[in-house]
Amino acid sequence: MFGVPVLKIKWPTLLGIVVMHLGVIFAPWTVSRSAVVVFVILQAMTTLGITLGYHRLLAHRSFQVPKWLEYLITVCGALAAQGGPIRWVATHRLHHAFSDRPQDPHSPTRGFWWAHMGWLFVYDELIDHPTKHWRYAPELAKDPVHRVITQTNILQQVLLGVFLFVLGGWPGVVWGMFVRTVFNWHCTWFVNSASHLWGYRRYDTGEGSRNNWWVALLTYGEGWHNNHHAYVHSAAHGLRWWELDLTYLTIRLLGVVKLATNIRLPRGKAAKFPPLPTDAGFAPQFTPSEPALVMAEFRLNE
Repeated sequence: MFGVPVLKIKWPTLLGIVVMHLGVIFAPWTVSRSAVVVFVILQAMTTLGITLGYHRLLAHRSFQVPKWLEYLITVCGALAAQGGPIRWVATHRLHHAFSDRPQDPHSPTRGFWWAHMGWLFVYDELIDHPTKHWRYAPELAKDPVHRVITQTNILQQVLLGVFLFVLGGWPGVVWGMFVRTVFNWHCTWFVNSASHLWGYRRYDTGEGSRNNWWVALLTYGEGWHNNHHAYVHSAAHGLRWWELDLTYLTIRLLGVVKLATNIRLPRGKAAKFPPLPTDAGFAPQFTPSEPALVMAEFRLNE
């Protein structure tokens, strides 16, 4: 009536996230040494699956590994319950193409809670329509293994839950699924929210990314976010000796044993967005209807 867009709520996503949070309530009554061990192992495995796999390997191709290892790491990322690799990578590439612009899927310019988790509950055609978001990760969409991992993501969570129940009963499920998943979710979401609001800026990137030390500790180095937006292809996000980056150290370890090659590091000038126009006729840097232009994010540091 007044030109205000009607938000289409993704009820399955909203209910799924609510249920996972409710499951955490049972943590105090199911805690045990074995349950905590399961939490720690799966937390490390799925965190690296996201930071090293989904993010630095698939989204930015910061290094290369053999295909069998790429698929294995991708499955670890899929078990983090953040969606399949194709949609995750497409969403992340759109974030870099439009960082803190109106087309950014999760910019805190719309508020902390929108960036942290609110955006997950609202339908966005660019990232929720399969035939559209696949265009922003074309090499993954063409890969039959990545398509299967994407299409069976919910089944993977169910199978993991059954395995944990057989292995450790309800304590294994509560700590290995509910507590671990919710903890990982909020750690990842803090990169979208806190690391675009609080911290220091080493580079003038023309958008709101920040280097946030406590987010970096929670996310194995992803919190050095301003460094990342300055050099999007770099496998290293911690660019000073005090910026601990466990993901990059893991990539280096893979390199030592000859499993990671072509490890990319910062070179050239830092990427920078042009300033936002102040008039109402703002046109985005890239046009969402042209996937090839969104893919230009890959050439920011070439």
